[in-house]
Amino acid sequence: MVVETMLGLLDDPFFNRFNQTVRTTNNNYPPYNVIKVGQDLLILEFALAGFDKSEISIMVENNQLKVSGQRSEVEEDESVTFLHKGIAARKFSTVFNLPEYMEVESAEFSNGILELTLEKNVPEEKKPKTITIS
Repeated sequence: MVVETMLGLLDDPFFNRFNQTVRTTNNNYPPYNVIKVGQDLLILEFALAGFDKSEISIMVENNQLKVSGQRSEVEEDESVTFLHKGIAARKFSTVFNLPEYMEVESAEFSNGILELTLEKNVPEEKKPKTITIS
C-alpha cells in the first residue's frame, strides 16, 4: 500500500513540478513539511517556534509564494539576562515557485505551526472535455 502510494506520487507531473521547486531551494530554516492531499491539494507546514503571527508575512506574486518572518528581539536590560539562548530569533525568507493554477486558499497559525493550504484551481475552459461525435 505505501509503495503504491509513493509510486502514485512519482507519476503525478503536477506534484513533481512543485516537489522539484521545493528541492531547489537550499533553505533549511524554518523546517517545513509538504503534504499532498488528493489530486489537487497541498498543505505546507512551517515550524515557527517563538514567532507571533504578526511577525510572519505571506505573499503571492508572479506565481511565487514567499513566506518570511522576523521576530521582535527581547532587549536585554538590567532586569533581563539570557542564561541560555537556544531559540533562534533569526529572520527567514522562503520562496516557492507555484505551478500553474495553484492558489493559496488559507493560512492558519496555531501552536507554533503555520499551515498553508494550496489548491489547484484549473479554469473550466482549460479542463479536458469530451467531445460528442454527431
